[in-house]
Amino acid sequence: MERVRVAVPGRAYDVSVGAGLLPRAAELLPELPGAERAFVVSDPLVADHYLEPLAAGLADRGLTCVHLGVPEGEEAKSLHTMTALLRQLATQGAHRQDPVVALGGGAVGDLAGFVAGTYMRGVPFVQVPTTLLAQVDAAIGGKTAVNLPEGKNLVGVFHQPVAVIADVATLASLPEREYRSGMAEGAKVALTLDLELLERLEREPGAALERDPAALEDLVTRCVRAKAAVVGEDERDAGGRLVLNYGHTLGHALERLDAFRGRSHGEAVAIGMVFAAQLAERLGRAEPGLAARHARLLSSLGLEPEGGLPEAEPILAAMRLDKKYRRGIRFVLLEDVGRPVVVGDVPEGLVRETLASMGAPATSGGPR
Repeated sequence: MERVRVAVPGRAYDVSVGAGLLPRAAELLPELPGAERAFVVSDPLVADHYLEPLAAGLADRGLTCVHLGVPEGEEAKSLHTMTALLRQLATQGAHRQDPVVALGGGAVGDLAGFVAGTYMRGVPFVQVPTTLLAQVDAAIGGKTAVNLPEGKNLVGVFHQPVAVIADVATLASLPEREYRSGMAEGAKVALTLDLELLERLEREPGAALERDPAALEDLVTRCVRAKAAVVGEDERDAGGRLVLNYGHTLGHALERLDAFRGRSHGEAVAIGMVFAAQLAERLGRAEPGLAARHARLLSSLGLEPEGGLPEAEPILAAMRLDKKYRRGIRFVLLEDVGRPVVVGDVPEGLVRETLASMGAPATSGGPR
């Protein structure tokens, strides 16, 4: 087992990474004075697999597990579901010392964290991610949110967990598509922050896809360390943390235009990273070949980094709702692998050209 400290000022916590950690939850949690119950938010499928071993681990700390069921995937990230969870906490008499536990993927973590951050102005929050995407990225850093019809993650708060328990054994049951979606976030970390990991993924992409527990523990730990270093310097997205949004400007726009029911988050981010690399080349910020390197890596990890884009104008409209927007769309780009920069004032005409090069049709009668 590996432990990584996320050194957020005043709220530092540990991320535990290893196989078989759910029954050991008691030893991996900090002191929770006065806690009597743990309210575990999870969808039915994940609960069927993992609620029992987690409940056994929590019982060793004297915590009674109360399951709060939610829909699967992005459907759970709504104000309606959030309100339902808050009312369940209230009707069951949850108090300020009782932790809310997210057992599941990134969507459950975002939702449960938002609930924990707002119920009684904040209760303890524990992340128990069961998807690769959540273990390498979403469960670390304290971002919580739900979606609106107008866009992804538009309503939320920063609420750091008191602990993250990443049991890589849970990844064995992930459907192949969902597992490969998580590899997109691993590739993001490699391209932006960890060149040794990038070299390893490029040399032996198959090793990451075989789900060997030791290899997974190493992959997840490297990604957690990279993100922890960034979050420790910039908890609230004021500057350096923006690099973690690489590929997400277009990625989130595509998810919103799919109404959160089409391509997965990782699939959208994979397309977004290739787009960002092409845009960097067109701006002269990166040498030719960067986008092709992205595409080769992502394809080797089982992701389709191009194709199937909607019209350019709806994409641009969705991009303008991105949280990085400041009098214009801002993009996280790479000048080279391991050299991320935030770039503003990108001409929208150039954005349209880049989208068109990736297959996005121009809107009939719209700007060209």
